[in-house]
Amino acid sequence: MNNDPANQQKKVRQQWDEAAANFDNEPDHGLQDAHVQAAWHDLLMRLMPMPPAHILDIGCGTGSLALLLSQMGHDVIGSDFSVQMLTYARYKLTSAGYSLNWLQMDAAHPALGKTQFDVVLCRHVLWALPQPQYVLQRWQSLLRPGGRMVLIEGYWHTKAGLHASDLLAMLPDGMESTTYFLSDNAALWDNTVSDERYAIVAI
Repeated sequence: MNNDPANQQKKVRQQWDEAAANFDNEPDHGLQDAHVQAAWHDLLMRLMPMPPAHILDIGCGTGSLALLLSQMGHDVIGSDFSVQMLTYARYKLTSAGYSLNWLQMDAAHPALGKTQFDVVLCRHVLWALPQPQYVLQRWQSLLRPGGRMVLIEGYWHTKAGLHASDLLAMLPDGMESTTYFLSDNAALWDNTVSDERYAIVAI
């Protein structure tokens, strides 16, 4: 029973539901400090196309990046496996005056039609998904011609995560990529970090 996929999914959802209330306490999650928020704003400006773009924020958590992107003039759909994360995200965006569409779904198997989005954005989720190379192929199918995946990931001191070189090797054939290394940008994390943090834009 412990290996039953439905039971495993239930446990994962419960884990993130329980984490939702304190999720924004991490500086790079809640973006509550002005200098951290400004650093993420500047990074997203570099990674995204000119607004308005139609963006799917996969694993959006409490919606901090979705809010920044909406403020930039993008059309954002947020998705997450956790109902509680989405509850906090809805409140955050509504309080700021934005009304967005939200989807509760499995990031590894998005229940969406193909070629809908200019951008598929994922921050710190891909590393935790099974068979990420196949997940990337599914995400690519969601992109319109000329669309891009923006993948913000890392390999942390806990030995969890994905090295940039490994993620690059998983990209679908034919995609061209640019890597931005982020470890030396302390403002993003509100702290100096020594582990590997990066963003990959794949088109």
